[in-house]
Amino acid sequence: MLGNLGRSLSKTMKKLAGMTIVDEEVVREVIKDIQRALIQSDVNIKLVFNLSKSIEERALKEEPPRGITPKEHIISIVYEEMVKLLGEKSHELVIDDKPYRILFLGLQGSGKTTTIGKLARYLRKKGFTVGVVCTDTWRPAALEQLKQYTEGQDISIYGDPETRDALDLAEKGLASFQKKDVIIFDTAGRHKEEKDLLREMEELSAIVKPHEAILVIDGTIGQQAREQALAFKGATDVGSIIVTKLDGSAKGGGALSAVAEIGAPIKFIGTGERIDDLEVFDPERFISRLLGMGDLRTLLEKVEEVSEEDIAEESLDAILSGKFTLKDMRVQFEMMGKMGPLQQVMNMLPGIGKLPKDASRMTEETIKKYLIIMDSMTEEELEKPEIIKHSRIKRIARGSGMRNEDVKELLKYYRVTKKAMKGLGRRNMGGPMGQLMRQFMR
Repeated sequence: MLGNLGRSLSKTMKKLAGMTIVDEEVVREVIKDIQRALIQSDVNIKLVFNLSKSIEERALKEEPPRGITPKEHIISIVYEEMVKLLGEKSHELVIDDKPYRILFLGLQGSGKTTTIGKLARYLRKKGFTVGVVCTDTWRPAALEQLKQYTEGQDISIYGDPETRDALDLAEKGLASFQKKDVIIFDTAGRHKEEKDLLREMEELSAIVKPHEAILVIDGTIGQQAREQALAFKGATDVGSIIVTKLDGSAKGGGALSAVAEIGAPIKFIGTGERIDDLEVFDPERFISRLLGMGDLRTLLEKVEEVSEEDIAEESLDAILSGKFTLKDMRVQFEMMGKMGPLQQVMNMLPGIGKLPKDASRMTEETIKKYLIIMDSMTEEELEKPEIIKHSRIKRIARGSGMRNEDVKELLKYYRVTKKAMKGLGRRNMGGPMGQLMRQFMR
């Protein structure tokens, strides 16, 4: 997440964790590394220096709590101050009235329609009935795109491609979805200079009377996010914000920090292109991932969503204990299609960061091939991959209709993945990262 920012901050924390002596010089070196990483991610310079000042003052003046080493204390300070930068606590979307009316706002191209599809799916998975009203009469494909994103998910869509009256569409959509738990209104993308569209937005708001107006901000625009958010906030009561396109965005840190300044809480973030790549924004979890401390709570939630409870616990156990077999990897493959790319899952585990290219480059086609190969293995081979030598490779390849090279490729992938996970287990959670993880999981 946020590409280079996450890698840079994680590297800084690992460097600090490896220090034998922590003095004033080390503190200043760490702060310079953090400043460089944040400025490169387009975070406002004033915010960066305020953050640096807070970290430096606390690191040099505060006495570490009993039982905590100086370097553990500094890592904890960095974590706490960065969480403050992004708003400290999470703000969930609370559906406390029915039908709960949500008005979506945003610039054209910000990912608004895609995000509506993601939020509608998120709410359906929570058990709410959802209706989506398309009032975007400016973009010809808006209605079709909404249908595409909500297809097969028991989400109702209202729209009329022949109608150019957004206000009429809003009124009729509102009337037809009165029995739904949630009604989401898609609107035309607009710019702060487009006075007609801003006026239409105010008129739509008067008709819909939304319980919540959600502003979608493109994470790639960096610090400009603040100016755009303020313009929308001036035209209507923006209740919350969703920041999109944070998967690898160089300017994502700038967008998040800029938006956090205006007072409207960030409730969700878009972390990828898949329909499930929408997360409740929790500053603590987010910063934990950026600093390389993982996010076990989100990982647990993802695992529980896609598997039976006993399998979820078993799989997580295998990952955390280091006893990782081909059988465990098979379960991982079966869940990967639902949970997202392996790298995204690994980012939620403390101390992993970037996987080697061989381990992270995984396609749906490759997964299917590997599953077929594992179908031809015995129970003993799945439990003890180290016994698979030349004669067994030939038999497995023949039984699965694959080449010997394909079986070797699977075994190589397994070894690389296992090596990347080595040392992650609960028994190795006693160092500074473990100390913070315990604090984080409380």
